[in-house]
Amino acid sequence: MSFYETISKNAKTVETKLSEKLDLIKSDGAYEKYSVLEESMRYSLMAGGKRLRPCLVIEFAKLFGAPDNACLDYACSIEMIHTFSLIHDDMPCMDNDELRRGKPTNHIVFGDATALLAGDALIAYAFETIEGEMLSDRQNLLASKALSRHTGVCGMCAGQQIDLQSEGLKIDVETLETLHAKKTGALIKCACILGCIAAGKLQGCREYEDACTYAEKIGLAFQIADDILDVSGDEAKLGKKCGSDEKEEKNTYVTLFGIDKAKSMALSLCNEAKEVIGKYEGSEFLCELADFIVNRDN
Repeated sequence: MSFYETISKNAKTVETKLSEKLDLIKSDGAYEKYSVLEESMRYSLMAGGKRLRPCLVIEFAKLFGAPDNACLDYACSIEMIHTFSLIHDDMPCMDNDELRRGKPTNHIVFGDATALLAGDALIAYAFETIEGEMLSDRQNLLASKALSRHTGVCGMCAGQQIDLQSEGLKIDVETLETLHAKKTGALIKCACILGCIAAGKLQGCREYEDACTYAEKIGLAFQIADDILDVSGDEAKLGKKCGSDEKEEKNTYVTLFGIDKAKSMALSLCNEAKEVIGKYEGSEFLCELADFIVNRDN
């Protein structure tokens, strides 16, 4: 199976499971009284996208020997968390974006209050979903802790806060790396960790540590690629407006180093990631994924 066929297959598998999870909400006897909340959740959760994070869960679980489909609840959980972050990130109090994946953002369609609640509900539903039945209670507990740690005050939310308070200010490279390691890299790292947990490869073993190193490399490369696309990308392919970083006076690798140096840094990180994970039999897809991250156009 080719790289793009694998991406598509994983995305379809996850989207089918996500839709099933959303359908379960309708079994609540009071659903009709708050159905707009589920509609708001579904609008963003089922809006497409690369499904990169759940794909990483699936591929690391497969690489290290997890039973087929054992990790799907974990994959759905991290996509719910990612989607909540997009909904909140687009709101007027944050980035104030009106377009996401070529469609009006959630708050434009449903209003600020419902969009806020939809994001909140997705957080809660992610932790309900991660308590799946195919893996052990210990694995589910470790997965829940990993998701909480990489989402919350020491993870993605911390990165968002650093980003907000850095707007209009000059920051050093160390602060920029910390910002992106938390804001973007944390969930990418968590996805790789969840795949390891599903396969029984826990903290301290070589496979787990290599997965974390790979994730850190591609996480930073992903953000650098995003910075480059914001300057040179095609809005039609991106599904959102370009130039928002400059408009909001955000610190990026392009503003600090220039576009050519930023491209070189992303490529180096990609090669380092492939070196770490390429020693494992069956890692071809993950190596190709590292290349895809730095060469993508959306």
